[in-house]
Amino acid sequence: MGNLEARRVTENALPVIDVSGLRSADPADRREVAGNIRAACLDLGFMYIVGHGVPQELRAAMFEQTAAFFALPMDRKMAMDMKYSVGNAGYESMRTQTLESGAPPDLKEGLFIGEELPLDHPRVVAGGFNLGPNRWPDGMPGFRETMNAYVAEMLDLGETLMRGIALSLDLDESFFDEYCTEPLFGLRPLHYPPQPANAHPDEKGCGAHADFGGITMLMQDDNGGLQVMGADGEWIHAPPMADSYIVNLGDMIARWTNDRYRSTLHRVVNFSGKERYSIPFFYSGRLDHEVAALPGCLEPGETPRYPPTTVEAHMREMYARTFL
Repeated sequence: MGNLEARRVTENALPVIDVSGLRSADPADRREVAGNIRAACLDLGFMYIVGHGVPQELRAAMFEQTAAFFALPMDRKMAMDMKYSVGNAGYESMRTQTLESGAPPDLKEGLFIGEELPLDHPRVVAGGFNLGPNRWPDGMPGFRETMNAYVAEMLDLGETLMRGIALSLDLDESFFDEYCTEPLFGLRPLHYPPQPANAHPDEKGCGAHADFGGITMLMQDDNGGLQVMGADGEWIHAPPMADSYIVNLGDMIARWTNDRYRSTLHRVVNFSGKERYSIPFFYSGRLDHEVAALPGCLEPGETPRYPPTTVEAHMREMYARTFL
């Protein structure tokens, strides 16, 4: 994948779905949105969503706090290194993760924020994956409060989208409610420096990969760089769109649907010449929840492509593959 270029396409290459109808009291409105979600999931598993209800003031504050954090001196960031955390919370330095096999490590730095649980919480004591206290920077007033307010909005939106996905699969709206109880999640502000002029041919901000978990809700800044693998095997741009999220499916949803719904390769190449910030929120569900092919996603006599697993077992396997 030495070629880092992508086709310039119109924004409607990915569907734009107004999800406000999922909160309607009229079942017909909810089914209409679910039908649009189904079409997107059967295609590339990528979509822009609007009508999400997340306040613009909070979205703007998230980018302000994110840029301020990554501008901190390196010693202050390294004091928050995720290696000091029982739950992988904290700072991830540049070139720590390699998402594309055979490519150089990713040219990005990040911050992991998960569910805030004390060390003596039973789920932490039991060794639950990525659970434990978060690590917060000193001397950044409002940082923690902004991040936690955003987490609350994303948890609500994630649960709403999972109800829409249930409907899209002709399941009861409440089908994923247990999955959405005490869900594993990750808020991961990211900073991508400009693509170096003398970069290795395969070096990029984020290597080609499919997301690990359930659904990802991505907030982009204005600089762009996200590319999605099209059905023809060519890369296409997913440019920023005002007041939207890009939502994509992770491997668990593909596994649940026996690959009917798509978990698609994507990557980041920051050709903007500017510092790029993006804020993905990974919504991966309850750790002990079983992930096995849904009966409605199997043709008569068809064998599931994947053995049953749990959210936790799946996520542990994925992390082991990509972190140094």
